[in-house]
Amino acid sequence: MARKKFLRRKWYAYSKLGKRRKKKQKYRKAKGRHNKIREKRKGVPKKVEIGYKKGKEEKKKIIRNIDELLKVKNEEIILAKVGKKKKIEIAKKAKEKGIKISNLNINKFLKRIEKEEKKKIEDKKNKEEKKKENKTKEDKK
Repeated sequence: MARKKFLRRKWYAYSKLGKRRKKKQKYRKAKGRHNKIREKRKGVPKKVEIGYKKGKEEKKKIIRNIDELLKVKNEEIILAKVGKKKKIEIAKKAKEKGIKISNLNINKFLKRIEKEEKKKIEDKKNKEEKKKENKTKEDKK
């Protein structure tokens, strides 16, 4: 079952509340005296209440480091906010173990990192060559 989307009252009326702007669609508790959401009327968006929590089978394990990754056995996981260096290490280990990370395309990510590393190496070589050319030009003068 998909997760229930709770929306603020009259979000559809104003751009600043989320009309055509998904990131702005945030729930705010209904507090008004005659508020239909607060009164839980039919045909009105649902109010946040106990009982809408995700089931245990829907939850995925959140990984923050390699130690936590090694404890997991062929489950689908979520990668927490980590730095680039740690993210690369975790992605490589997950690829080795065959673990799927739901919020990261491992192959695509590792290819992009590989390209960036090659580009850095080429840029370094180009800088060194330019320095040598500049030195030889200065020596000739």
